[in-house]
Parts: sequence; structure tokens; C-alpha cells
Amino acid sequence: MNLTNQVVPSKEAFVKFIKEYPSNTPITMINVLKFKEKSGRGAESGKQAYLKYSKNMEPLMKAAEAKVVWMGNLTHTLIGDYETQADMVIIVSYPSKDHFLAMTSTPEYEEISKDRKVALEYGGLMASTTIG
Repeated sequence: MNLTNQVVPSKEAFVKFIKEYPSNTPITMINVLKFKEKSGRGAESGKQAYLKYSKNMEPLMKAAEAKVVWMGNLTHTLIGDYETQADMVIIVSYPSKDHFLAMTSTPEYEEISKDRKVALEYGGLMASTTIG
């Protein structure tokens, strides 16, 4: 996997996800995050902007019945790209694709997501299903 400066999905990737990910199936989203040193808003760091985004997302996530399964800071890359190591991984589960889409298609999310956009050098987001 080669994560670059992507922060939002391409239109093609998003449409493919909507069409191909099964409805009424639980979904786990894996977030791989690399913060900017500075958000571009004064002394605010990318991590500070992302933490603001996370805090503001809490009510939307609750409404979407989303749950943070695991969250952690990355400290060492043993196998992979050492030069652009991510800073944090967050794993979030949703009851279905529709719950995720309903949450991310609101005007509230559009406003809150501005903090995410200025916070990240890249923000990998991968949809996954549970095996077994």
C-alpha cells in the first residue's frame, strides 16, 4: 500500500464503494493517518486539528451507531514505508454502509470535516468486513 497526500476519496473510489460494498452488512473502517506538522491555522498542529475533528464527530458517530474499536499512535515501522510512517490508526465499526453514508453526507459532517482536511498529510480509509 502506498499512501500519499490523499485526504478525501476520489469520486470513482467513493462510487465504487457505494455500488459494491454490500448493504445491511456491518462495516469496519480502518483509518491510517499522517498529520501535518502545522494545520495552516496559526500555531495549531495537524494533530490538534484532528483531535478537534474527533471531538466534534462524537455526536454524529453516536447517531450513526458507530463505535471506535481501537485507536493508537504508531511508534515504529518494522515492515513498510519508514519515510512516511503514519502517526495514528483508528478502527471504527458501523452497523452498515448506510449508517456510514448517512453520517458522512450531512451538512454537519461537511462543516466538521474541514478540520480533518487541514489536519492530514494523508488519511487512508479502508472498508473491511469481519471474517468468522
